[in-house]
Amino acid sequence: MTMLARMRLFQIASQAMPIGGYSHSHGLEAAIESGFVRNEASVQQWIMDMLSFSMASYEVPSLMDMSAAWAAARFDAVSRLNDEFLATRESAELRSATIQMGYSMRALIAALPDLPDALIGTLQRMREPCLPCVWSGAAAAWSIKPTDSIAAYLWSWAENQVLVAMKSVPIGQSAGQRVLLNLGSLIARLAEHGLPRGADKRSNFAPGLAILSSQHETQYSRLFRS
Repeated sequence: MTMLARMRLFQIASQAMPIGGYSHSHGLEAAIESGFVRNEASVQQWIMDMLSFSMASYEVPSLMDMSAAWAAARFDAVSRLNDEFLATRESAELRSATIQMGYSMRALIAALPDLPDALIGTLQRMREPCLPCVWSGAAAAWSIKPTDSIAAYLWSWAENQVLVAMKSVPIGQSAGQRVLLNLGSLIARLAEHGLPRGADKRSNFAPGLAILSSQHETQYSRLFRS
Protein backbone atom coordinates (compact mmCIF):
# COMPACT_ATOMS: atom_id res chain seq x y z
CA MET A 1 0.00 0.00 0.00
CA THR A 2 1.32 3.42 -0.91
CA MET A 3 1.86 6.08 1.73
CA LEU A 4 -0.98 8.14 0.23
CA ALA A 5 -3.36 5.19 0.44
CA ARG A 6 -2.29 4.70 4.06
CA MET A 7 -3.08 8.34 4.83
CA ARG A 8 -6.53 7.95 3.25
CA LEU A 9 -7.07 4.84 5.35
CA PHE A 10 -6.24 6.75 8.53
CA GLN A 11 -8.70 9.42 7.46
CA ILE A 12 -11.72 7.16 6.93
CA ALA A 13 -10.99 5.20 10.13
CA SER A 14 -10.64 8.30 12.29
CA GLN A 15 -13.24 9.07 14.96
CA ALA A 16 -12.99 12.64 13.64
CA MET A 17 -14.75 11.64 10.42
CA PRO A 18 -18.15 13.34 10.71
CA ILE A 19 -20.47 10.44 9.90
CA GLY A 20 -22.22 10.22 13.27
CA GLY A 21 -20.60 7.10 14.68
CA TYR A 22 -20.38 8.68 18.12
CA SER A 23 -24.19 8.79 18.35
CA HIS A 24 -24.65 5.00 18.02
CA SER A 25 -23.88 2.21 20.46
CA HIS A 26 -25.13 -0.61 18.16
CA GLY A 27 -26.93 -2.35 21.02
CA LEU A 28 -24.23 -1.88 23.66
CA GLU A 29 -26.17 0.73 25.63
CA ALA A 30 -29.08 -1.70 25.94
CA ALA A 31 -26.68 -4.43 27.11
CA ILE A 32 -25.37 -2.05 29.77
CA GLU A 33 -28.90 -1.13 30.87
CA SER A 34 -29.82 -4.82 31.10
CA GLY A 35 -26.76 -5.60 33.26
CA PHE A 36 -25.05 -7.91 30.78
CA VAL A 37 -22.18 -5.42 30.45
CA ARG A 38 -21.06 -3.89 33.74
CA ASN A 39 -17.24 -3.82 33.99
CA GLU A 40 -14.04 -4.02 31.97
CA ALA A 41 -14.17 -7.79 31.54
CA SER A 42 -17.75 -7.84 30.30
CA VAL A 43 -17.11 -4.88 27.99
CA GLN A 44 -14.28 -6.79 26.36
CA GLN A 45 -16.32 -9.98 26.12
CA TRP A 46 -19.30 -8.17 24.56
CA ILE A 47 -17.19 -6.45 21.89
CA MET A 48 -15.22 -9.61 21.10
CA ASP A 49 -18.45 -11.58 20.73
CA MET A 50 -19.91 -8.96 18.41
CA LEU A 51 -16.73 -8.99 16.34
CA SER A 52 -16.66 -12.79 16.11
CA PHE A 53 -20.36 -13.66 15.75
CA SER A 54 -21.81 -10.66 13.93
CA MET A 55 -19.24 -8.38 12.34
CA ALA A 56 -16.74 -10.96 11.08
CA SER A 57 -19.31 -13.60 10.20
CA TYR A 58 -21.48 -11.42 7.95
CA GLU A 59 -20.80 -7.69 7.83
CA VAL A 60 -17.16 -7.94 6.81
CA PRO A 61 -17.70 -10.62 4.12
CA SER A 62 -20.37 -8.31 2.70
CA LEU A 63 -17.86 -5.48 2.71
CA MET A 64 -15.39 -7.72 0.87
CA ASP A 65 -17.96 -8.49 -1.83
CA MET A 66 -18.77 -4.81 -2.19
CA SER A 67 -15.06 -4.00 -2.47
CA ALA A 68 -14.67 -6.53 -5.29
CA ALA A 69 -17.74 -5.16 -7.09
CA TRP A 70 -16.46 -1.59 -6.85
CA ALA A 71 -13.00 -2.63 -8.11
CA ALA A 72 -14.58 -4.39 -11.12
CA ALA A 73 -16.92 -1.44 -11.82
CA ARG A 74 -19.94 -3.76 -11.39
CA PHE A 75 -22.25 -1.03 -10.14
CA ASP A 76 -25.44 -3.10 -10.44
CA ALA A 77 -23.82 -5.68 -8.16
CA VAL A 78 -22.90 -2.93 -5.68
CA SER A 79 -26.55 -1.85 -5.47
CA ARG A 80 -27.74 -5.44 -5.07
CA LEU A 81 -25.23 -6.13 -2.30
CA ASN A 82 -26.29 -2.92 -0.56
CA ASP A 83 -29.92 -4.05 -0.57
CA GLU A 84 -28.99 -7.52 0.66
CA PHE A 85 -27.02 -6.07 3.55
CA LEU A 86 -29.89 -3.82 4.62
CA ALA A 87 -32.22 -6.83 4.61
CA THR A 88 -30.07 -8.49 7.30
CA ARG A 89 -30.45 -5.67 9.84
CA GLU A 90 -32.75 -7.17 12.46
CA SER A 91 -34.06 -4.09 14.23
CA ALA A 92 -35.18 -0.64 13.18
CA GLU A 93 -32.27 0.96 15.04
CA LEU A 94 -29.57 -1.27 13.55
CA ARG A 95 -30.94 -0.59 10.10
CA SER A 96 -31.24 3.15 10.61
CA ALA A 97 -27.71 3.33 12.07
CA THR A 98 -26.01 1.91 8.99
CA ILE A 99 -28.17 4.04 6.68
CA GLN A 100 -27.57 7.24 8.64
CA MET A 101 -23.82 6.68 8.72
CA GLY A 102 -23.77 5.63 5.08
CA TYR A 103 -25.76 8.69 4.07
CA SER A 104 -23.41 10.97 6.04
CA MET A 105 -20.31 9.39 4.54
CA ARG A 106 -21.80 9.66 1.05
CA ALA A 107 -22.43 13.37 1.56
CA LEU A 108 -18.90 13.82 2.86
CA ILE A 109 -17.05 12.08 0.04
CA ALA A 110 -19.17 13.89 -2.54
CA ALA A 111 -17.53 17.08 -1.26
CA LEU A 112 -13.99 15.69 -1.60
CA PRO A 113 -12.06 16.54 -4.75
CA ASP A 114 -10.25 13.33 -5.70
CA LEU A 115 -12.96 10.67 -5.93
CA PRO A 116 -14.25 9.42 -9.32
CA ASP A 117 -17.58 10.51 -10.75
CA ALA A 118 -18.65 6.88 -11.23
CA LEU A 119 -18.40 6.29 -7.47
CA ILE A 120 -20.28 9.45 -6.55
CA GLY A 121 -22.94 8.87 -9.20
CA THR A 122 -23.58 5.26 -8.18
CA LEU A 123 -23.94 6.22 -4.54
CA GLN A 124 -26.20 9.16 -5.34
CA ARG A 125 -28.59 6.85 -7.18
CA MET A 126 -29.00 4.70 -4.07
CA ARG A 127 -31.96 5.65 -1.91
CA GLU A 128 -30.47 4.09 1.24
CA PRO A 129 -26.71 3.48 1.05
CA CYS A 130 -25.37 1.41 3.94
CA LEU A 131 -22.08 2.24 5.60
CA PRO A 132 -20.14 -0.81 4.29
CA CYS A 133 -21.16 0.11 0.74
CA VAL A 134 -19.94 3.69 0.95
CA TRP A 135 -16.82 2.72 2.94
CA SER A 136 -15.78 0.02 0.46
CA GLY A 137 -16.36 2.37 -2.47
CA ALA A 138 -14.11 5.04 -1.00
CA ALA A 139 -11.46 2.45 -0.10
CA ALA A 140 -11.47 1.02 -3.63
CA ALA A 141 -11.21 4.49 -5.17
CA TRP A 142 -8.23 5.29 -2.94
CA SER A 143 -6.45 2.00 -3.77
CA ILE A 144 -6.69 0.72 -0.20
CA LYS A 145 -6.23 -3.05 -0.06
CA PRO A 146 -9.35 -4.95 1.08
CA THR A 147 -7.58 -6.50 4.08
CA ASP A 148 -6.43 -3.08 5.24
CA SER A 149 -9.90 -1.65 4.65
CA ILE A 150 -11.43 -4.46 6.71
CA ALA A 151 -8.98 -3.99 9.58
CA ALA A 152 -9.70 -0.25 9.67
CA TYR A 153 -13.46 -0.82 9.47
CA LEU A 154 -13.39 -3.23 12.41
CA TRP A 155 -11.05 -0.99 14.39
CA SER A 156 -13.25 2.07 13.87
CA TRP A 157 -16.31 0.12 15.04
CA ALA A 158 -14.52 -1.40 18.05
CA GLU A 159 -13.00 1.92 19.09
CA ASN A 160 -16.45 3.48 19.08
CA GLN A 161 -17.76 0.61 21.22
CA VAL A 162 -15.02 1.24 23.78
CA LEU A 163 -15.86 4.96 23.84
CA VAL A 164 -19.50 4.06 24.49
CA ALA A 165 -18.42 1.84 27.40
CA MET A 166 -16.19 4.56 28.83
CA LYS A 167 -19.15 6.93 28.92
CA SER A 168 -21.89 4.54 29.96
CA VAL A 169 -20.59 1.69 32.16
CA PRO A 170 -18.40 3.62 32.93
CA ILE A 171 -14.87 2.28 32.62
CA GLY A 172 -11.72 4.39 32.88
CA GLN A 173 -9.31 5.38 30.14
CA SER A 174 -6.70 2.83 31.15
CA ALA A 175 -9.32 0.08 31.10
CA GLY A 176 -10.44 1.25 27.68
CA GLN A 177 -6.89 1.04 26.35
CA ARG A 178 -6.44 -2.47 27.76
CA VAL A 179 -9.61 -3.55 26.00
CA LEU A 180 -8.46 -1.96 22.74
CA LEU A 181 -5.09 -3.68 23.02
CA ASN A 182 -6.77 -7.08 23.18
CA LEU A 183 -9.28 -6.17 20.48
CA GLY A 184 -6.42 -5.17 18.19
CA SER A 185 -5.02 -8.70 18.33
CA LEU A 186 -8.42 -10.20 17.44
CA ILE A 187 -9.02 -7.72 14.62
CA ALA A 188 -5.61 -8.48 13.11
CA ARG A 189 -6.42 -12.21 13.07
CA LEU A 190 -9.87 -11.67 11.59
CA ALA A 191 -8.65 -9.32 8.88
CA GLU A 192 -5.81 -11.64 7.85
CA HIS A 193 -7.44 -15.07 7.79
CA GLY A 194 -10.42 -15.41 10.09
CA LEU A 195 -13.27 -14.48 7.73
CA PRO A 196 -15.78 -17.01 6.32
CA ARG A 197 -15.50 -17.76 2.62
CA GLY A 198 -18.60 -18.43 0.55
CA ALA A 199 -22.16 -17.31 1.12
CA ASP A 200 -23.13 -20.69 2.62
CA LYS A 201 -20.70 -20.18 5.52
CA ARG A 202 -21.90 -16.72 6.49
CA SER A 203 -24.19 -16.01 9.40
CA ASN A 204 -25.82 -12.98 10.93
CA PHE A 205 -27.43 -15.04 13.69
CA ALA A 206 -27.10 -12.93 16.84
CA PRO A 207 -30.53 -13.09 18.50
CA GLY A 208 -29.33 -11.54 21.76
CA LEU A 209 -28.16 -8.46 19.90
CA ALA A 210 -31.41 -8.24 17.96
CA ILE A 211 -33.52 -8.48 21.14
CA LEU A 212 -31.45 -5.91 23.03
CA SER A 213 -31.49 -3.56 20.05
CA SER A 214 -35.28 -3.81 19.86
CA GLN A 215 -35.55 -3.15 23.59
CA HIS A 216 -33.36 -0.08 23.22
CA GLU A 217 -36.01 1.48 20.98
CA THR A 218 -38.21 1.99 24.05
CA GLN A 219 -35.51 2.36 26.71
CA TYR A 220 -36.51 5.17 29.05
CA SER A 221 -33.14 6.87 29.49
CA ARG A 222 -30.41 6.71 26.85
CA LEU A 223 -27.50 8.63 25.39
CA PHE A 224 -27.26 6.89 22.01
CA ARG A 225 -29.50 6.46 19.00
CA SER A 226 -29.01 2.70 18.73
